[in-house]
Amino acid sequence: MTLEFYSNPMSRGRIVHWMLEELGEPYETKWIPYGPNGHKGAEYLAINPMGKVPALRHDGHVVTEAPAIISYLALAFPDGGLGPREGELADFMRWMFFAAGPLEQATTANAFGWTTPEDKVGMVGFGTLEDTVETLDAKLSKDPFVCGERFTAADVYMGAHVTWGLQGKTLPERRSFVQYAKRMGERPANVKSREICDQKLAEWQSAGG
Repeated sequence: MTLEFYSNPMSRGRIVHWMLEELGEPYETKWIPYGPNGHKGAEYLAINPMGKVPALRHDGHVVTEAPAIISYLALAFPDGGLGPREGELADFMRWMFFAAGPLEQATTANAFGWTTPEDKVGMVGFGTLEDTVETLDAKLSKDPFVCGERFTAADVYMGAHVTWGLQGKTLPERRSFVQYAKRMGERPANVKSREICDQKLAEWQSAGG
């Protein structure tokens, strides 16, 4: 069954778009504009009642949340070689969820200027931005990819977050982060997915959308 991909060019759908291009399986993009007739319209709410993009429909099932979609695609299409191989599962799972949990929470808090009282740090999932940065820096200083020497789907998700963190200055410009983001940004599938999204965004803007 065709992969039906619901996205907006100004959303986390860009991460999934990159993953789909890496995978190489045929897919159909259904562009969802923001607004009451788009992501909050009845037709799309039937796909995702949260009214959020991205979403993926495949084989009669809907998957939402970017890290879940990326993991699903890696496991549903093992021939794509983007899922964990023997000896890689622990790193794959650990760093996929590190990016989806502590990294995103810490950088979001930093972007909005949220602070955690010192005596409450143990109550938040990411602890501190400093701890998150040091942990990720240690990993990316040691290994070129999340699972060591091989690119996997976990790098799609981690790569997007590190890239956006550097661009938005919610992550410091550590050498390991800059080099990792450069490797991810140069991947042909990433370049192609950005071009597709940028073209759609330009079309909408020129049409006044």
